[in-house]
Amino acid sequence: MNTSNVPASDPLSVTVQTALNWAQHQGVTRLEAQMLLLHSVGRDLHDRSWLLSHVSDALHGAAHLTFQALVARRLAHEPVAFITGQKEFFGLSLQVDARVLDPRPDTEVLVEWALSCLADVASPQVVDLGTGSGAIALSLKHTRPEAQIWAVDLSAEALVVAQANAERLALDITWRHGSWCAPLGDARFDAIVSNPPYVAEHDPHLQTLTHEPLQALVAGHDGLSDIRQIVQQAGSHLRPGGWLLMEHGFDQALAVHDLLGNAGFEEVQSRPDLAGILRCTGGRWATMK
Repeated sequence: MNTSNVPASDPLSVTVQTALNWAQHQGVTRLEAQMLLLHSVGRDLHDRSWLLSHVSDALHGAAHLTFQALVARRLAHEPVAFITGQKEFFGLSLQVDARVLDPRPDTEVLVEWALSCLADVASPQVVDLGTGSGAIALSLKHTRPEAQIWAVDLSAEALVVAQANAERLALDITWRHGSWCAPLGDARFDAIVSNPPYVAEHDPHLQTLTHEPLQALVAGHDGLSDIRQIVQQAGSHLRPGGWLLMEHGFDQALAVHDLLGNAGFEEVQSRPDLAGILRCTGGRWATMK
């Protein structure tokens, strides 16, 4: 990491603006630099008003060194959420770390779709498969407090993170430990929602995702092995007319569409992410099954 533009011998000569400029020069985005600097000085990650009013202030030695260390971690591809320990998702502040995936903004599309499918269902029952940090389950419960929300994960460590988030947010979720639909027993739901692993095992992008749990990312040679399992199992746990909604890779919409259609789902359709890429695909379990 090149620190030549940030004089270490005289930390008082480094202003907040100089430090931010340096971080961006290293390759950190402007927003990430701001969040890391705010974290370094113990401010809220979204306190932009503090930054605007302190851009000319000196960044004292300890904060300056901390900021440099955080930038180095980000340049090594560690998610900002793991560095700061928190992530905003669907209006909720979640605590996250390397035991779970870093919740992506695109996954909010899946939450919005689920809510629209359940808009006319009184007190819906929903299960989030592969809950990770609990982002989807907690967002659904927060928006529809009367809903009965279950959350499943194969990782006991991930469930610890999710349960801690639920306790802090005072949201009541039914937790199950196990693989996909296996721990659901005879329960049936109005919707099954999932952001499962969907990265192919030899995908070069994995090189930049080394800080996140591999089992939450990789799904066989084509990235579809877990989605296949969910599609095969979901019908036994959906009420007639219930929805199965899943996030998937940027080039997997057609394949997932075919899997759902072949399994007997109707009204199969996809939704785009924030970049306009088809990122979520789902279908409705036939009402006469």
